[in-house]
Amino acid sequence: MIARVWRGWTAREDAAAYVEYLGETGMRESRALPGNLGAMILRRDDGERTEFQTVILWDDLDSIRAFAGDDLERAVFFPEDERFLVERDPHVVHYEVAKPL
Repeated sequence: MIARVWRGWTAREDAAAYVEYLGETGMRESRALPGNLGAMILRRDDGERTEFQTVILWDDLDSIRAFAGDDLERAVFFPEDERFLVERDPHVVHYEVAKPL
């Protein structure tokens, strides 16, 4: 199992709307693909901004390619991301899940 982790930040007042938007875009798209084992959105308020981390669990790298394309380290963005994000990481990190609990 592989965890694909990405980080981005919104203005704090946009955080709730961004959670809904993430659910309707990247989370929905990834969960519909074969090899997806689940996804979650983590959020943390930090002053005037809110940090988000998405964690999407996959069977293998081929499953991730169906979502992200051949450049596995590049983040996937959607049309309205510009509206919400005040900062975003253009890269993702992949972790082997050592022991699912």
